[in-house]
Amino acid sequence: MDLLSGDPVTLLLLLGAAFAGGLVDAIAGGGGLIVLPALLAAGLPPHMALGTNKLAGSFGTLGASLAFLRRGLIKPRHWPRTAILTAAGAAAGTTLVSTLDAALLRALVPPFIVLAGLYVMLRRPPPRIAPAPPPREGPRSPLLGAGLGFYDGLVGPGTGAFWVSALMGLGGLDLVQASGVARAMNFISNVVSLAAFAWFGMVDWAVGLMMAGALLAGAWIGAHSAIRYGAPFIRPVFLVVVVALAGHLAWEQWWAGP
Repeated sequence: MDLLSGDPVTLLLLLGAAFAGGLVDAIAGGGGLIVLPALLAAGLPPHMALGTNKLAGSFGTLGASLAFLRRGLIKPRHWPRTAILTAAGAAAGTTLVSTLDAALLRALVPPFIVLAGLYVMLRRPPPRIAPAPPPREGPRSPLLGAGLGFYDGLVGPGTGAFWVSALMGLGGLDLVQASGVARAMNFISNVVSLAAFAWFGMVDWAVGLMMAGALLAGAWIGAHSAIRYGAPFIRPVFLVVVVALAGHLAWEQWWAGP
């Protein structure tokens, strides 16, 4: 399916979804909960939507990671084992999902999106704490990397939010620190998963690169907003967008019929 030669309104909606996804992902996590349903609703097959989402998401997580890196909130040398296991988990997850039947995958993706969206929306917003010195890898961090990397490679929506919550709850990081590390690890899993999807021929490069620019812009603005203000102000918008997109996707898949 060639979306670039299709309805201009669809293209504008995809660009808007990419910008919003980058914005909220850099602040609160969960940008894939906006971008992936938008790609599926636009008509991309599920494997292609997952791969294209990784292409756009790689740019967004790169932009957010660089923003935190420039502020000294991420030190890559402090997280070597976590980074390696995150990459390994993402490769394993993407390899597994590439073997699933498209019809089965289309039926399975909406529940993942809805459940991850509910988690992101209902979790209690943590207080904003002034950033401490850059955090270091903890004993549980590599296992988190393997598990969340696998989930990101398999489906992906909500990975950034899961990282933030896990790093705060298990690693003792504050909100800004956790957001910075989450963006870096999410970038690693996105790039590895993208490489695997590309190997299997499951990426729409034209659509993905078009959305990447909008997502990168949203991520840059979102990362700087997160550093300055924290996450709470984005939650109402995030809730509305996720409910609308996930609801449309579920209705189209389960109730609209052929």
